[in-house]
Amino acid sequence: MLHIQAVFIDRDGTLGGSDKVIYPWDFKLFPGVKESIKLLKDNNILVYSFTNQPGIANGEADVDQFEEELNTFGFNKAYICPHHHEEGCACRKPSPGMLKKAASENNLQLHRCAVIGDRWTDMVAADEAGCFKILVKTGSGQEAYDKYINKQYFGRWGQIQPDFIARDLNEAIDWLMGKEGVKK
Repeated sequence: MLHIQAVFIDRDGTLGGSDKVIYPWDFKLFPGVKESIKLLKDNNILVYSFTNQPGIANGEADVDQFEEELNTFGFNKAYICPHHHEEGCACRKPSPGMLKKAASENNLQLHRCAVIGDRWTDMVAADEAGCFKILVKTGSGQEAYDKYINKQYFGRWGQIQPDFIARDLNEAIDWLMGKEGVKK
């Protein structure tokens, strides 16, 4: 058994939406996602969102709008990087900054946490933090998976192997629950 303390879930392409950023007022969850999040919480597993949202820096949306939306989906807390890639912040994925901040704020042991995402940046952040890594094939996930299978990632990125590759978030959470010994 894993004894997972928390699961960190990417937003765009993992929870819903597509491989593009969709702002809170237009964002739609994939089927079954709310129930899967509830399953984690019913089993005393904390659920956090961790997402890069550079549209905040552009003034296209604000942090409060994303937090409010993510709270309605059932998250315990949202960790949001509002910066552009070129700003060089410590929170933007593939940096593990958001994961480390959450660990510090919530007394988490990151080796007992899982990350679910559709991009290789999610996998790199998880690996750097020592979390379990689950790649979903929704959003940009199929493209990330194809690059992984065809060995198109190089250097540090090429050394990372997901612990599980799931069709979608629901399958990822089912896999985790099986590792926890929970029958759905």
